[in-house]
Parts: sequence; structure tokens; C-alpha cells
Amino acid sequence: MNPAVNLVLVGPMGAGKTSIGRRLAERFGLVFVDLDQAIEAAAGARVAELFEREGEAGFREREARQLAQELAGENRLIATGGGAVLAEANRRRMREGAFVLHLAVSVEEQLKRLANDHARPLLQRPDREAVLRRLAEERAPLYAEVADLRFDTSGLAPAQACERLVPLLREGWQHARAA
Repeated sequence: MNPAVNLVLVGPMGAGKTSIGRRLAERFGLVFVDLDQAIEAAAGARVAELFEREGEAGFREREARQLAQELAGENRLIATGGGAVLAEANRRRMREGAFVLHLAVSVEEQLKRLANDHARPLLQRPDREAVLRRLAEERAPLYAEVADLRFDTSGLAPAQACERLVPLLREGWQHARAA
């Protein structure tokens, strides 16, 4: 049993962090935070614009600041972007301030789920499958390093995944409420 005041979702794009996260937040009475949306609200610009203006490095700096700010709060479910685990400081903050749930998904399932998604900066290329495979190879060890629990969402609708996750979270995560 891992006590923590927050729940953080990590995993690749298309794993269901936002759609599953909203459902889990409701079930556990947590405030839902989509980290990319919080970054956009703070910056007054879309993630794609930030990537274009500041490059990935500039975006990652914003992401680290926003993650630290969100983890300073309590009773939150934070759905991170797929690359939030790239920075060691982010991984440390997640481990220290949350129970971390890794939502995994196969590349084949990602391709299906993201087929009509043209907003993700890292997928604005013709070789989407190669990009997703490279990202999976690079990031899978980082997701494993930070995760308290891993759950594969391949072949599951968000509602199904949520129903299967609730008992697993009740078993593995002790929601340490603030005093």
C-alpha cells in the first residue's frame, strides 16, 4: 500500500491518460488536472504553438514548472503528457508526491487511437509508426522506473479500463488525505 495525496498518470500518447483520468478522478473524488491543458492555460497558447515558438526544450521547462505546481496541491489526479518522465526532476517529484499509475498501450493501438489526431507536435510527420516505436523504446524504462502500478489499456474503452482500475487502485494506493 503506497500512501500519497495525489494520483499521477504517465504513459505514451493515446494510452488514455485524459479519458481514463477524468473517470478515475470522479470515482475517487479528486480534482482532475490535464497537465498539457494547465500549461496551455498558464501560457495562453496551445502546446503545438509552444513547441513551434520555444522548441521541445522550452516546452519541457514549462512542463516541469507546471508539474511541480500541481504536485504541491493535494487530492489531484494529474494526467501528464507522454514526455513528462524525460526529466529526472519530474520523475523524482512524481515518486515523492504521488501514487504513479503507468497506462501502457501497444504501438498498434496507438496508431488506431491517434489516426485522426493532428494536434500532437511529435506526430506531425509521415512516419508516425516509427516515431511511436522510437518513443516507446526510449520512454518505457522511464515509465517503469516511476510507476507504482502498470496497466495496459490496449483493446479497452476508457469506461472498461476505469472499471478494471478502480479495484487495483483501491488495493495498491492509500489516498493519504491532507490533515
